[in-house]
Amino acid sequence: MSRRGRVSIGLVGLAAGALLAAGCGTGGVANNSGADTTSGQKLFQSNCASCHTLAAANASGTVGPNLDAAFYGDRKQGFKPSSIENVVLDQIRLGSGPIASGSSKNTKAVKNEPTMPANIVTGQDAVDVAAYVASVAGQSGPEAASPSALGTDGKAIFQGECASCHTLKAAGSSGTVGPNLDQLKPAQAIVTRQVTNGGAVMPAFKGKLSPQQIDAVAKFVSSSAGK
Repeated sequence: MSRRGRVSIGLVGLAAGALLAAGCGTGGVANNSGADTTSGQKLFQSNCASCHTLAAANASGTVGPNLDAAFYGDRKQGFKPSSIENVVLDQIRLGSGPIASGSSKNTKAVKNEPTMPANIVTGQDAVDVAAYVASVAGQSGPEAASPSALGTDGKAIFQGECASCHTLKAAGSSGTVGPNLDQLKPAQAIVTRQVTNGGAVMPAFKGKLSPQQIDAVAKFVSSSAGK
């Protein structure tokens, strides 16, 4: 794991511990009596999966904290899912700021790295996502979900690795960080090259996804974009 990943998880762990101890966060307690975890799963896969690891969602993103690792210890300590839900809901509402680097004496040093925007989903959607994450995070242990678990299902790979950054109707995704693939309608060879090598803010997936998985997601995108 990268230093940034360790720092991110550490910060989330500290925040989670404090908020869980209080039983709520700063954005108001969630009322999940009407939460739809099925909708929450779909929303998570579309908006969050490419940045976070969550085994139950087949997500193995590394930009943000590993949610299984972040909440595994809390589950072991007996915290209720409702407490975890409130922590997640607060994080959705507040987002995350820049990550500081350097020593404690040099607090002005800040890494220019991607941060989680506030209100990436809102209203009932945010409650649904928080309830879903609270229901599954850490259930299978703290280890990262392996991209190999996605097999060679192009749609599943896209939803787990790409959906929160790109719009693609066939995958039910509406990300806006990267190009709208329904509008772009890229050829398979172009998708293969982009996924393999990355570019701009998009990371390279060579070494993370197998050549067979890259071919599968490229074929899925090229064959379904704009339809």
